[in-house]
Amino acid sequence: MPATVPAVHSDPEILGGTPVFVGTRVPFRSLIDDLERSHSLDEFLDAFPSVSKEKAVAALEAAHEAVSAGARSAR
Repeated sequence: MPATVPAVHSDPEILGGTPVFVGTRVPFRSLIDDLERSHSLDEFLDAFPSVSKEKAVAALEAAHEAVSAGARSAR
């Protein structure tokens, strides 16, 4: 999946603007919650087959970049 295509977006018409995986109604928070509960990425993908592995990985990478950028700018 190209880096220029977002994996997650927010639209006020979809779940009231909750960030969801593009093309789905699956909240990004569901992935974070599953990982926090020690579920694997494959378990998440099995539970939400409308989310591709590429989108899930891209969303996690984007979240990592956002957190890393915030940490660098705080110095």
